[in-house]
Amino acid sequence: MKHLLILSLIILFSSCSSKTDAEENDFIKDYLERLENSKTYLILVAQEMPEDKYVFKASPESMSFSEHLMHIAWAMDWHSQSLLGGRKARDWDTDLELKVDKKSKKEMITTIDKTFNQTVKLISEFDTTKLNDRLDYLGLERSKRQIFLLLADHISHHRGQMLVYLRLNGLKPPRYVLYQ
Repeated sequence: MKHLLILSLIILFSSCSSKTDAEENDFIKDYLERLENSKTYLILVAQEMPEDKYVFKASPESMSFSEHLMHIAWAMDWHSQSLLGGRKARDWDTDLELKVDKKSKKEMITTIDKTFNQTVKLISEFDTTKLNDRLDYLGLERSKRQIFLLLADHISHHRGQMLVYLRLNGLKPPRYVLYQ
């Protein structure tokens, strides 16, 4: 009887942890679907703006259209590769790979595509047992799961401003790509 009780408890606890693992894997799967759709929509938005309007700003203190696009790349790299992946952060003052610098529209779109692909790769290989690990996020303690959510919000925030820039230039934004 005692052995049966112990065996039953082992099976019960094993099934509970498996469910948690499955839920964490579902979180990653759902997140990757959202990220891929976000990439698709952002690239459509970037393609819609004529290259000569990439310097457009809604106000003098605002970022330009191109600065929003490349800021998304920079922040995506920092959130994924540095915060989630543990790589040393890029040096903002010297690293020009994810800045507007002298990039053409085509080069910026290629850069954002590449950055999304690197982020997708890192997240698809992410160890879900680390989702609850906590780290310093600009002076606040956040879990890596929260970093995933912050990254998605950040992309949406800047892309939303880019959509307004299209409208302010008399352009119709591309049709919204669902689930992102």
